[in-house]
Amino acid sequence: MPAGSFQGCAMVDGNPKFEKSIKRFSDLYSNIGEIRTEFGRDYTRILHSTAYRRLKHKTQVFFATTNDHICTRIEHVNHVTSVSRTISSYLGLNTELVEAIAIGHDIGHAPFGHKGEQVLNGLCQKHLSSTHTFWHERNSLRLADYIETLEGPNGQHVNLNLTYAVRDGLICHCGEVDDASLCPRDEAVDLETIGKAATTSPYTWEGCVVKISDKIAYLGRDIEDAKTLNILSKKQSSELNKILKAHTFGKAKEPTNTTLIKTFIRDLCDHSTPKNGICLSHQTFNLMKDIKIFCYANIYKHVVLERYKAYVDHIMTGLFSVLQIIANNFISTKENHIQTHCPTLERDFIKYLQVYSQQHNSKKFEKISKIYELLDEHDRNLACIDFLSGMTDQYALRSFKETISY
Repeated sequence: MPAGSFQGCAMVDGNPKFEKSIKRFSDLYSNIGEIRTEFGRDYTRILHSTAYRRLKHKTQVFFATTNDHICTRIEHVNHVTSVSRTISSYLGLNTELVEAIAIGHDIGHAPFGHKGEQVLNGLCQKHLSSTHTFWHERNSLRLADYIETLEGPNGQHVNLNLTYAVRDGLICHCGEVDDASLCPRDEAVDLETIGKAATTSPYTWEGCVVKISDKIAYLGRDIEDAKTLNILSKKQSSELNKILKAHTFGKAKEPTNTTLIKTFIRDLCDHSTPKNGICLSHQTFNLMKDIKIFCYANIYKHVVLERYKAYVDHIMTGLFSVLQIIANNFISTKENHIQTHCPTLERDFIKYLQVYSQQHNSKKFEKISKIYELLDEHDRNLACIDFLSGMTDQYALRSFKETISY
């Protein structure tokens, strides 16, 4: 497919969806001589958020690894940004929108990767309601809309207030489904009404690019990390080589993360059209599925990871119980509060409650959303889950250690 074939579909001024795509909850403050576009401003707003910074200490696949060369969540986000930029640039789409979605797509990920996500989902259904689910795509949108703040020119903090197209890309980015072809939806739905992951297509072609780039970015790197940590047996490595050698990789003797990414990107750019959607050839799509099946069977369900998952469950449910005590003590008028023996965790969580609860308001944070009514048990539990979801692996481990120390 020739370069620039999607140029008429790019989310730029003149696109029928453009005005809706750049819509915010309210106008951002104006900078004199501002040279950034609306999507460019979103990119930097996410880049400077605390949620983005924390990704460097959040799990991608291997929990709280001490090996400096194993992929973390922030590296994965940057890989997705790189892949997305390459594809969107070739196709003629809006690279600034792609970069903004890509850099923010995982800011709502829980500590300890998808296991942390599963634990939080269980806590939601137990302590909020049986129908309340936790999934990181929706949590990314929640963080962006209600929790993450930036300090404005007047010293007051405000929420990120991202554009509709970027917010849409955050909640619709799920890369876990095997879509043979991706096309954007037509309707600009209320994003708060999306109740389940992988059920709604992105609103923009750029969002579709990020969605498939998410998968392209992690498959090869996860294999590379598994090899670095020597968790694949000779039999498993042989099985992987058979899968890879069934496909053409030029002159490469042994397919690597680099050759896999190159293969997927080149194939996608060659076969995607506005008519057929963002898609891979049948052969390369099957390769992606085969690699994913291998990774789930031999890496994501490896015995070492399974052992750590039980530890993660223990840590996160334990921390949730302590946070409940802190939240209850915070609103209690009783003199004899239960001691948590967690001075650092208690200090940090109380600061969080003071910022986001309806019971407290400081001039510095008066413009941000007040999302908890702390006299309500549901909201106190929700605050505990939100705070827990924002933790890094290291912070969670330190906090848990604090809970069992005297």
